[in-house]
Amino acid sequence: MEGAMPDSVSAHIAPADLSPILDCQRAAFLRAGPPGAAQRRADLRRLKAEILRRRTEIVQALKTDFGQRSERESAIVELIPLVQSIDYLVRHLGRWMRPERRHVSLYFRSGSAWVVRQPVGVVGIIAPWNYPVSLALVPLATAIAAGNRAMIKPSELTPATSAIIEKIVQAVFPPQQVAVVTGDAELGAAFSALPFDHILFTGSTAVGRKVAAAAARNLTPVTLELGGKSPAVIEPGFPMRRVADRMAFGKLTNAGQTCIAPDYVLLHEDDKESFATAYQDAAGQLYPGGYVGSPDYTAILNPHHYQRLNGLIQDAEAHGARIIRMGSDSPADHVLAPVLLLDVTPEMAVMQEEIFGPILPVVTYRTPEEAIAFINARPRPLALYYFGDNPSVRDRVLKNTISGNVTLNGTLLHIAQDDLPFGGVGDSGIGAYHGKEGFVALTHPRGIYRQGRFNAATLLQPPFGKITDFITNFILR
Repeated sequence: MEGAMPDSVSAHIAPADLSPILDCQRAAFLRAGPPGAAQRRADLRRLKAEILRRRTEIVQALKTDFGQRSERESAIVELIPLVQSIDYLVRHLGRWMRPERRHVSLYFRSGSAWVVRQPVGVVGIIAPWNYPVSLALVPLATAIAAGNRAMIKPSELTPATSAIIEKIVQAVFPPQQVAVVTGDAELGAAFSALPFDHILFTGSTAVGRKVAAAAARNLTPVTLELGGKSPAVIEPGFPMRRVADRMAFGKLTNAGQTCIAPDYVLLHEDDKESFATAYQDAAGQLYPGGYVGSPDYTAILNPHHYQRLNGLIQDAEAHGARIIRMGSDSPADHVLAPVLLLDVTPEMAVMQEEIFGPILPVVTYRTPEEAIAFINARPRPLALYYFGDNPSVRDRVLKNTISGNVTLNGTLLHIAQDDLPFGGVGDSGIGAYHGKEGFVALTHPRGIYRQGRFNAATLLQPPFGKITDFITNFILR
């Protein structure tokens, strides 16, 4: 019952304490019913105001968790997309909430039919560490716009940021509406096993499988935003400088710790050396002062991931790759300068798993069909990038591959388009959110039919007779 929940929920709780929070939120949802558009807009505006009020605290918390993270980049990649998403939801949710008229069969024409988007209830949100603010609060804003209540489980790997998220939520929402809980993997497993009305998870494919399996036991629908190896296909002869500038931006933002970062390059074998030269120049122009201690370059989250990335480089070198290091590293600060890998082969570990760091392998092809076959021989990626001006080749690549979203002649920026759905396919995810698709994902399309005074159904019920046969035969003619 609502009265059993305190005014605030401590973030540090045991797995056994999760169910009472969910029960309280569900009881409050059933008692109060779906909030109206005005209430949803007010909640979203208060959430935005609190985010902006704590802007400095947020970027400082991110810097604390990563050790070295650009305050300006945090504002650009975390706060701007978050605020813009909230504004987009506020502008459009009234239209999305309106009942949608649907067609009525000729034989029931005196009746009417429509669909109402009904909130599902309580949404569980599991957020990752790489963009811990936006990937917790954009799903929350979407859940609020859809009329739901929510529980958020931030990553335990970014504790300072999780504490700020908790403060933001507690300042805006009562715990009966939104609660934040933090803990280790044990708490995360218990969280995903709760009988939510929907779970939205962002993270690795391996953990996503566990979340989906736990949710399946409760028949809880899931939206899984995962990752994978997103390729960048470069058309032969396309200006390498333009490619390199945009590839460096996409690969080195957040030091490559981005689920939609270009994971590897597919280019014509004749363009390999020119790309390598242009990419090194582009990276140097982005970070002219170097990488260790840079105010603009982000560290790898922790020593574990730093060592994992160095292991990928060492394995590639042992298997014959040419390693091009573009600057100095700092193991003590887990700062890894950009690395370019040439002469890469599929059996290397760097081509077997998602990189999630500033390492860029280069794979060559001779024909577009080879590039297409290379992509299709691997799990479907979360993003695909294509650089080129030849519509015939471009359309061949897009038509014959399957991925999440696509950016043409650029990287990352499809995620900044609020009116596009965001989601993967297969190993890179299930379902989509952002914008209207997020509203749709977190609501139930409730179909309603109002029977008119006269319709054919009254002639197709006992006692059957000749008129029944006539109508039946007419419909089935």
